[in-house]
Amino acid sequence: MGGAVSAGEDNDDLIDNLKEAQYIRTDKVEQAFRAIDRGDYYLEGYRDNAYKDLAWKHGNIHLSAPCIYSEVMEALNLQQGLSFLNLGSGTGYLSTMVGLIIGPFGVNHGVELHKDVVEYAKDRLEEFIRNSDSFDKFEFCEPSFVVGNCLEISSDSHQYDRIYCGAGVQKDHENYMKVMLKVGGILVMPIEDQLTQITRTGQSSWESKNILAVSFAPLVQQSRNDSSKPDAVVLPPFSVRSLQDLARIYIRRTVRNLVNEEALSKGPVQRVPQKRKRRRCRPPRINTYVFVGNQLIPEPMESEEDERIEKESKEEELDKDTVEPLKPEEPQVNLLRDKILNLPLPEPLKVYLLYYREK
Repeated sequence: MGGAVSAGEDNDDLIDNLKEAQYIRTDKVEQAFRAIDRGDYYLEGYRDNAYKDLAWKHGNIHLSAPCIYSEVMEALNLQQGLSFLNLGSGTGYLSTMVGLIIGPFGVNHGVELHKDVVEYAKDRLEEFIRNSDSFDKFEFCEPSFVVGNCLEISSDSHQYDRIYCGAGVQKDHENYMKVMLKVGGILVMPIEDQLTQITRTGQSSWESKNILAVSFAPLVQQSRNDSSKPDAVVLPPFSVRSLQDLARIYIRRTVRNLVNEEALSKGPVQRVPQKRKRRRCRPPRINTYVFVGNQLIPEPMESEEDERIEKESKEEELDKDTVEPLKPEEPQVNLLRDKILNLPLPEPLKVYLLYYREK
């Protein structure tokens, strides 16, 4: 599934294409997509395909096409402080983007069938927290992943404001999904080859809207060959943050606001994007025909336009040898990190405020 938009050269290029095709329509979704590089969720050796609008699978690891994730993020209508459940959370790519929008006072849970994929998702999440500058530009709700079958979730689990299921749902499992949703909540899932948005409007009422024709692998159902009952999947608790954690959130927020105010006072930084050189299209040469004896022979007829294009082409060839190489772009400074490191605080406290990040 995918291929709806052109391939990009990098993550930003892919997002530009998704915006142009109207798959990404809101600023908050665009910012989340730009903050998380899709290529970081590919295995080494496969990253060349990361910026194509195609699904990717290797073993148990799977990523849906970017156009699908875009429609899902828009349909979820995410807000700060909401609770989110990702059924079939996979690599954690979608859950990490969601965490940037719902913020530190949201809830971000994922259930994944394969243990090796959960380990992979946790590794990608740790890499993001430790090394991505985007982590310092947002207030983040860290995802929590558990191993289990999405169809075996404990019946006494919490309800959620937003739910996404990343596998095809059979019609007889539709109500099972719906009851996990709070009143006013939104569930997005593929059902009967349609990506569907379901809004719970009351205790026993829902509204459905088809978003996009899709093709998803179905949810894996628990084998019933043996008489033993499968273990119920226990979701993580809705925990309350400690005072220490709350202090870190508000200190970082205050420092981030100060950094943003200082940046605004200096005016916006104009970055000139590198232009791609377009190939000059030369019009076809016009031929005249003359008689030589009894034969009709074509002869090229030079026009002023032909001469002008020929001259410009030669000048461009000369420019290739004389043009100065582009200077490499200077790495961006993490202003929040610099500001925290310069605070008159003990070093262990600074490290804690930086979430023990190494850069």
